[in-house]
Amino acid sequence: MFGYEHKPFSFQPLTKAQSRRMVAPLRFYFSPEFDGIDKLDPAKPVLIVGNHTLYGVLDVPLLIDEIYQKTGISVRTLADHTHYEIPVWRTLLDRIGAVEGTRSNCARLMEQRDHIMVFPGGAREVAKRKGEKYQLVWKRRFGFVHMAIKYGYPIVPFAAVGPDDVADVVWDANDLMNSSVGKWLGKIGLFDKDSFLRGGDIIFPMARGIGITGFPRPEKFYFAVGDAIETAVYQGQENDADTLEKVRAEVAHAIDRLISEQMIKRSVKNNAGPIRRLLTRL
Repeated sequence: MFGYEHKPFSFQPLTKAQSRRMVAPLRFYFSPEFDGIDKLDPAKPVLIVGNHTLYGVLDVPLLIDEIYQKTGISVRTLADHTHYEIPVWRTLLDRIGAVEGTRSNCARLMEQRDHIMVFPGGAREVAKRKGEKYQLVWKRRFGFVHMAIKYGYPIVPFAAVGPDDVADVVWDANDLMNSSVGKWLGKIGLFDKDSFLRGGDIIFPMARGIGITGFPRPEKFYFAVGDAIETAVYQGQENDADTLEKVRAEVAHAIDRLISEQMIKRSVKNNAGPIRRLLTRL
């Protein structure tokens, strides 16, 4: 990768002031609210698991910063491999504590007793298709449960509401793959599961935000951190399929419930100012 040297474990956190300055434009634009941050204990490392939203870059910095400001916890995030193919961006990820999402890297962080954030939906959940707002697209991924049980990490669910509404998907992977060009590309193997496009999973959509542009609408963001789901009771069962299925379903249900609760909160409060209301309707 052009001589790039990824050093995920020589991480020096930003100061709180630096972190807050970095997210200040996002805080101003999306006016986020947070529930449940105090459930995170610096002395008790956990695996923080949530829904990935459209494009996946607007909400994560806000939540990580708020956790840092309120608790002092510097969360390490597991990022998709594709990020580390992009110059400059991958350096920024290193700077804010992200780590390439492999089991060996996750194991290293757990051995260090770091707080870790992961999105089981990965790039596929970020590359949303029409009708997938706030849906968990986890396929048959159980790695996060396996690692949590193996290392005795509680799993803390969280939800983000608002980011999936900043733009509307007008063209997605299905549109490409079902087109005549897409069918031809499929025949030559471009959409094979082991190809760069991973069966179409990382074909990012085109979305419309304010007016006819792709600029995101200033939707107010709502975040909620739920109660920890303990994994210690399943010690030694990290390779048991039934256990993995059970715990994963419990986590997914908790996230879906948090999403629903934040949607209700948003509809009840409806506390956006007139300019925000206008821009979110364009």
